[in-house]
Amino acid sequence: MPDSSLPTLVQQMLLPEFYSHPVTEPVRLMQTHVSYVLLTGDYVYKLKKPVNFGFLDYSTLEKREHFCQEELRLNQRGAGSLYLSVVQINESAGVYEIDGEGDAADYAVKMRQFPQSALLSSQFEQGEFDEVKVRSLAKTIAEFHSKTRTSDHIRSYGTVEKIREAFDENYAQTEGFVGGDAVSKPQTQKQFDETKAYTDNFFATRQELLQQRLDKDRIRACHGDLHLGNICEWNDKILLFDCIEFNEPFRFVDVMYDIAYVVMDLEIAGRKDLSNAFINQYAEETGDWEGLKVLPMYVSRQSYVRAKVTSFMLGDPSVSDEDKKAASEKAAKYYRLSWSYLQDYQPGEKGSIAAMAGLSGSGKSTTARLLAEQSGAIHLRSDAVRKHLAGIPLDQKGGDDLYTAEMSDKTYSRLIDLGVQLANEGYSVVLDAKFDRKAKREEAIAAAKAQNLPLAFVHCQAPEDVLKTRLDQRSGDIADATADILARQSMEPFAETDTVKVVDTTQSRAEIQKQLGDIF
Repeated sequence: MPDSSLPTLVQQMLLPEFYSHPVTEPVRLMQTHVSYVLLTGDYVYKLKKPVNFGFLDYSTLEKREHFCQEELRLNQRGAGSLYLSVVQINESAGVYEIDGEGDAADYAVKMRQFPQSALLSSQFEQGEFDEVKVRSLAKTIAEFHSKTRTSDHIRSYGTVEKIREAFDENYAQTEGFVGGDAVSKPQTQKQFDETKAYTDNFFATRQELLQQRLDKDRIRACHGDLHLGNICEWNDKILLFDCIEFNEPFRFVDVMYDIAYVVMDLEIAGRKDLSNAFINQYAEETGDWEGLKVLPMYVSRQSYVRAKVTSFMLGDPSVSDEDKKAASEKAAKYYRLSWSYLQDYQPGEKGSIAAMAGLSGSGKSTTARLLAEQSGAIHLRSDAVRKHLAGIPLDQKGGDDLYTAEMSDKTYSRLIDLGVQLANEGYSVVLDAKFDRKAKREEAIAAAKAQNLPLAFVHCQAPEDVLKTRLDQRSGDIADATADILARQSMEPFAETDTVKVVDTTQSRAEIQKQLGDIF
């Protein structure tokens, strides 16, 4: 029997005979604080609760209809195959029916049902979320963001004042949870003070950077809640579902705000390697390497919000002491991540640069990716930089005009400039290019020296027959080099003053890691 404490409509929707299509019994009900979700086998029906929390208002029938339509419209962007329609539920003489007799009583979003095992959060917990999948996710989100819209109204949410409102509200709402010395106070005073000081300083000193984000149209109509529990892999496609439809400030945000959810999920689980792969793949796909300057602030923000929401349970008299203890421990983890993620990006904190060098096929990119993975560095590939400069897709083969001397000069200049910018933000950076010419190496050295940044070269080497074989077998990569260009390539010798680590890339992964040693 349905729970009599539930609304009559929900009780009737729990009965198999309510539906005109076959149902897998029993109909299952899932609840959030704002929705009833009924799972019938092939389809899901999502009802919005008649609540008003200020930031979310479903209190009237008209508003629920409007936001059902918005949920359908907005989720067509990232999960169109899941979202089918908005259905009207009518009531007559106490009987509810979809598109039935009587007056409209409510509305529901009808979706296709998928197994819980399809959720990326579930796959992660089962150990099925590897580097290949995380890079595929980054590409999916990059493509999603490329199609999102912006406008003067949307950009208005990217001003310093608008962004800061949310941060200041978070701090004001969590002052009662500061102390770190009791279940009810899961955040330490040091964490609170230093996290707030970082964002206060950021808003005071980085207004030009935030204006650049606006000018480059990086404030867009995003997803707004893009954690792994709102992403699934179904029918061989990664789908981004359940985006924010009820509050524009939550959705009209910097694209880095959106990806910070995934970074947070991976970091809190201790998978810095997957987090690094995700960040590097997303930045390479979009060309938005400058966005990494604001990413730490947004990772901290998302972690803080997760901690805040969990902390609210600590003052709820209906929550048991045991559950409060578990909530306090969870909140403490997220407060700690919010604080700790900022530590490498403090004002004046500088990173360092490693520049790959070697002929085509020498294993530069493979070694660079390995170095980035083990050190958490940003991997900047000249092949990606070159194609972004030319405005062509990464997977499109470039013509001769992409490889002129002038274009190569622009590519190296941009690559080096990006490396210096990010190292000045506290990142370790790997510049992945041939650096076969002495002049290009001197350009990198001069740029790093001008900013007091350490720079070392990693010279990748392999026999010529190995180079040819690798180039002949290369597929599915953005690099265009083929074996026939090797005859035209040569390495100019390094200067005696250069810091160079030679790596034999024919060795095993473990041996290459040993050869790389402590570059950063």
